[in-house]
Amino acid sequence: MTAFGAVLGLLIAIILIIKRANPAYSLILGAVIGGLAGGVSLPETVGLMISGVKDVTPAIVRILTAGVLAGILIKTNAATKIAETIIETLGEKRAIFALALSALILTAIGVFIDVAVITVSPIALAIARRLKISKMAILCAMIGGGKSGNIISPNPNTIAAAENFGASLSSVMWVNIIPAIVGLMATVLIAKVLVEKGEKVLEADDSFENEDLPSFFGSVIGPIVTIALLALRPLLGINIDPLIALPVGGLVGMVVMGKSSKLRESMDYGLQKMSGVAILLVGTGTVAGIIKNSTLKDVILSVLAKASISEELIAPISGALMSGATASTTAGATIASATFSGTILAAGVSAVWGAAMINSGATVLDHLPHGSFFHSTGGANNMKLEERLKLIPYESAIGLVLATSSFITFLILG
Repeated sequence: MTAFGAVLGLLIAIILIIKRANPAYSLILGAVIGGLAGGVSLPETVGLMISGVKDVTPAIVRILTAGVLAGILIKTNAATKIAETIIETLGEKRAIFALALSALILTAIGVFIDVAVITVSPIALAIARRLKISKMAILCAMIGGGKSGNIISPNPNTIAAAENFGASLSSVMWVNIIPAIVGLMATVLIAKVLVEKGEKVLEADDSFENEDLPSFFGSVIGPIVTIALLALRPLLGINIDPLIALPVGGLVGMVVMGKSSKLRESMDYGLQKMSGVAILLVGTGTVAGIIKNSTLKDVILSVLAKASISEELIAPISGALMSGATASTTAGATIASATFSGTILAAGVSAVWGAAMINSGATVLDHLPHGSFFHSTGGANNMKLEERLKLIPYESAIGLVLATSSFITFLILG
């Protein structure tokens, strides 16, 4: 199948998403058009699309079970307690760092990046109003921290990338620790530049209320159990699948917090959040099936060769391009890893590093306006559209730091 068909299908999907069409249906329609335009018959096109969905099915199942941990962290207010404790411990003088670190930790333990930002935002607005810090600065801090945490988390993007490469989830999380720390430092520096830029927080924006929160120990025990179970594979060779580790950690945390009465509510919330991602991945899988079976990979390799760029760079570059196309870290990481994993492995990159670099690359452009993340994070901070648009270059800079530092870490340690 020709590269033209794959590119055309992807472009049509992007245009439909920008026009606010349903992302999953947009991707499916793009896949159909891409296959037909690429010279493949309709039955063959459908076959390639279904094949692509089959490739991401294991990741979808693991992502759905991850909803148990995510739902419990949010609905028991454990995530809020963790963020509040970090900010109180570091103090208001280190507000920017505290906000970035809070978002990093919440995302790293399995909370969706948009939910992490929404969770920290009420505290951030209250602090920003007192210290006269701009909305752009606090949102940049939270988004940058969230991006840094997202590349070391058991979130859907990491699960999908690890699954498509056949790599251990815990190993993919671990090797991006250094890039995450570098990303956190870059976030703080960039956010501090924005402290006096843009609209300041008004009294009406400050709606933080100190609710009935669980203990800090109870809040963190679930993520600790999850990470410990995932770490058994690289440490002791005992393989506890994320499908088991993620919900078990969440359930243990709920029991320790004494919040068992919230189990159903938490599971319903987690399933609701993950169902949207799972449906998006079905659409993503159809496009990945078309792209994977086209000559697009050969065209990209040819362009890289002419530009004298190493094939190893395919991982972060493909992650960045696909995240920009879909305005989604998860969709970008999934399409890139499903499409280019074979090529990246053939270039001599290990499965773990291939997945890790795609995952970090997927943070470069995942915040574009045709995605939900752009709007949900801006809304959580009562930010005007024009100011939210001005933040895009700073977000991209943080993503670029993450992708670059992941690649450099690979060159040194990989």
